[in-house]
Amino acid sequence: PKALKDIVHEIIDISKEEVEIGVVVGGGNIFRGLRYEEYGFDKKIKELTKEEEEKLINRNKANFEEILPTVMQILRDVKEKGDEALKYYTKKFDGVDIDDFRVSEEEIEEAYNSVDYKVVEAIERAKDNIYFFHKKQMEQIKDLEVKNNGIVLGQVVRAIEKVGCYVPGGRAFYPSTVLMTTIPAKVAGCKEIYITSPPTKEGKGNPATLIAGDIVGVSAIYKVGGVQAIGALAYGTETIPKVDIIVGPGNIYVTAAKKMVYGDVAIDFLAGPSEVLIIADETANVEFVALDFIAQAEHDPNASCIIAVTSEKKAEEIKNKIFEEIEKTERKEIVLKALENSAILIGDLDECIEFSNKYAPEHLEILTKNPEEVLDKIKHAGSVFLGEYSPVPVGDYASGTNHVLPTSQFARMSSGLNVETFLKKMTYQKLDRESLKNIADVVITLAEAEGLFGHAEAVKRRLK
Repeated sequence: PKALKDIVHEIIDISKEEVEIGVVVGGGNIFRGLRYEEYGFDKKIKELTKEEEEKLINRNKANFEEILPTVMQILRDVKEKGDEALKYYTKKFDGVDIDDFRVSEEEIEEAYNSVDYKVVEAIERAKDNIYFFHKKQMEQIKDLEVKNNGIVLGQVVRAIEKVGCYVPGGRAFYPSTVLMTTIPAKVAGCKEIYITSPPTKEGKGNPATLIAGDIVGVSAIYKVGGVQAIGALAYGTETIPKVDIIVGPGNIYVTAAKKMVYGDVAIDFLAGPSEVLIIADETANVEFVALDFIAQAEHDPNASCIIAVTSEKKAEEIKNKIFEEIEKTERKEIVLKALENSAILIGDLDECIEFSNKYAPEHLEILTKNPEEVLDKIKHAGSVFLGEYSPVPVGDYASGTNHVLPTSQFARMSSGLNVETFLKKMTYQKLDRESLKNIADVVITLAEAEGLFGHAEAVKRRLK
């Protein structure tokens, strides 16, 4: 046992105290078998205990308690000291000195010269698809005016004026997130759109991020990330303007910061680590399921990946294929860590659908014989991918739908980022004396019942 613990410790780089005897050994691979069982890995849905089900469903609920003091201090410093605080925390966390956070035209020109043209072309094509879909969304949102009992009632749609888009830059840089956050704001008609994103180790903006921002045509891009970037957008500094809404994903510190500044600005929602739930039946391609599982697991060590499959035989095939593919993936360590939050569950199709609706995944893949029929029964999901040729990465980059999506069960009550995120619906009414007279008794009675006699008098005097 001690020798085995030492071996596993070396291979998967965890403390020896974490390793339990009874790891799965096969095909030259070593996995944390007992850990899988703790999370319901390879279990029948109807045999899950209440505790096991809750552990899966209540995945990655952010616990901000330990980091809140740090987050609050950084936000306070940015609010009080502006750019001085941004420089201090950028040096502290990113290790670079930056005097001017705004990306210059020269830097953007350099970015184009340093990036393969295929990347620029891919950004352009993805931009076109994302614009197309979000323009179609906008076409569904219209002003409204109706008449009821002589009263004119209406609503007019107005864009939020100033938008801050946070684009992560920790484990990787995400030009795709530039497109996903800025394009719906552009389509909505927002006048000012700003990007903040962490600097590289050289103190510059990531070239692909700069190019994406330039192609969309944002107002400015700033080389600042983390909590300090959220503070700058929320409160404004000498360099960075205060905005009305902050959107975009980030790590737990960024998410906590968005939570803390909500009220000073609007936010989209609190997003956590990436997640996918795949519903698969006997027709599903085992290789595709395994690859899509790994594609989400490689995002983050805390990613959650669930497969709900309709047969034990298929579940076993999928599990073996996942373990085989893990050996080939370049982000193996991240994927192995993410397996702690993941599971293969077995049940009939109705049980798989019921579990999915409880889970409310960020991404839902339906790899079944008739995926549209399953979609009709889905109540909660951020974005849905139908059929074996619709993998999540297509939506992540280029199909046209948005990849900034609700996680951690927020799909039960939230939509993904879309044009409506950047719009306000302002209502109005117009009454003449006759229509006011027709409704006056209702208003006066309710106002007096609530003790608001001034409300009642404002109506009474008009009718005298």
